Order: sequence, then structure tokens, then C-alpha cells
Amino acid sequence: MIARVTNFHFKNDRIDEALDIYKKSIVPAAQSQKGYEGLNFFINRKTGNAFSIAFWETEEDAIANEQSHYYQEQLVKLMHLYTKPPTRERYEVVFQD
Repeated sequence: MIARVTNFHFKNDRIDEALDIYKKSIVPAAQSQKGYEGLNFFINRKTGNAFSIAFWETEEDAIANEQSHYYQEQLVKLMHLYTKPPTRERYEVVFQD
């Protein structure tokens, strides 16, 4: 399993708007993607810092998802809420409880 971690920095007064977009638009879109295994979203309301962890069955699925421009299309939905561009990293999930 592969975890894609995306770090966000949102405008503090727009956090609820970001969460609404995530729940109503980004999560349903992710659920339709090949190899999708789930998603978690974490936020610090005081700082506006947040990160999501999307799980993919294989690294090939994660890479194909990014290369299809699906990932970039989802980031654009939140663009007006960022204080700086998001960053992305991929990790192999070696242990999960």
C-alpha cells in the first residue's frame, strides 16, 4: 500500500470552506479512482496547517492517479484558500494497526 501525503496551508478564516470542498467534492472524486484505499484529513485550526493522507493499493495506482491530472484538478478546487502552494510526498505503508 502507498500513502500520498499532501501538506496544505489554508487561510485561517477559510478552513471550514476547505473542509466543505474536501468532503463534498474531493472525497467522492477520489472514491472513483483505480486503486483508491481511503483518505484521512488533519487540520490545525490555529495555524491553518493541514495534511491529507490518501491510500493507494499500489505505487503504480498512485503514480497513474497523479499523471492523469486528477490530483492537480483536485488541488485547483482549493487554490483560492491556500496561503502557499501545497506539497506532496509518497510513502510505502510498512505497518498499520
